[in-house]
Amino acid sequence: MERSHEEPDEGACAAGPAGAGPPDRAARRAAARAALRGVAAEGSGRRVSDVLPLGLASVDAHLPGGGLGLGRPHEIAPLVEGDEPCALGFGLALLARRLDQVAGEALLVVAPGHPTPYGHGLAGLGLDPGRVLLMEAGSDAEVYLALEEALRAGSLPALAGFVGDGLSLKQGRRLQLAAEAAGPLLLILRPARAEAPNGAATRWRIAAGGGARDRFGCLAGPRWRAHLDRCRNGRPGTWLLEWDHAAHRFGLPDALAGHPPAARLAGG
Repeated sequence: MERSHEEPDEGACAAGPAGAGPPDRAARRAAARAALRGVAAEGSGRRVSDVLPLGLASVDAHLPGGGLGLGRPHEIAPLVEGDEPCALGFGLALLARRLDQVAGEALLVVAPGHPTPYGHGLAGLGLDPGRVLLMEAGSDAEVYLALEEALRAGSLPALAGFVGDGLSLKQGRRLQLAAEAAGPLLLILRPARAEAPNGAATRWRIAAGGGARDRFGCLAGPRWRAHLDRCRNGRPGTWLLEWDHAAHRFGLPDALAGHPPAARLAGG
């Protein structure tokens, strides 16, 4: 119903005795700003504590909050050409660790030129093939589009995109905005040659570290030389990591486990 011209406006009501009318516009704006600051602080606190620890104090101490921030993109690349299987294995191990902690499935979106993970290989890294959704895309643009749509749906705890070029600043920001609400583990795997600056929270370069052997000399588990080249609000570092696919955790090789300085080659 329209207000009569004789009705006092909001300013006139505010000018009357205390409690006689609604608060003025400035007071309402101040209250709204205070409420928004509270919501922002609450959301910020949730994201700071919402991380995926790698389970090693020597590594997690370099990461803000003690682990990989969920709801933010993380970039993984081979150290040099030929280390692509190592980068892939490290990324899949992170997905397996995430799925070991929560219910749900992981989505892998693969651009042309990347090897397609298969069931036996996934199981060998501790990643249940029955909990993996695999999508083959026709281009990097399709990879990012599929990831954004899945992130907005908010039902998957882990996602990974395999792309042919580096993650751009614009695309990294779009992914982060889409991922912030749901807070999944979000990985982008790229080739060694793609070095463009991007919006990833961390950048990992992965190389072979020699496979762990059991007492019979058989291959027991993968090892990777993991270089944390870039970490927003954290510290770079280099470690020789061993993956236990049964326990879904990272460890230091037995020969180095008692000598942390030797294990942390560049990180300290």
